[in-house]
Amino acid sequence: METKTKLVIAIVQDTDTARIMQALLEAGHRVTQVATTGGFMRRGVDTLMIGVPADQVDEVLDIIRRHVTVGEDETLRHAMIFVLPVEEHVQL
Repeated sequence: METKTKLVIAIVQDTDTARIMQALLEAGHRVTQVATTGGFMRRGVDTLMIGVPADQVDEVLDIIRRHVTVGEDETLRHAMIFVLPVEEHVQL
């Protein structure tokens, strides 16, 4: 059975964070920013956590994709993204 809720964890350059968060918020998504030290890209990074219904994952990925810095050869992007199933979601 497919999980109905997913957690998108995006590790992005800190210079892209504000732009990505603004776009996600404008699209109606909630996002939590966590300042991160170290990481995959060995520069200033932030971790964004976005909980979404499974059918909205592609939209969230597209928003992130459109707002991350693109490398010189157009194929190198500066984000690492994980999509995880959520077993339980409680909002208090």
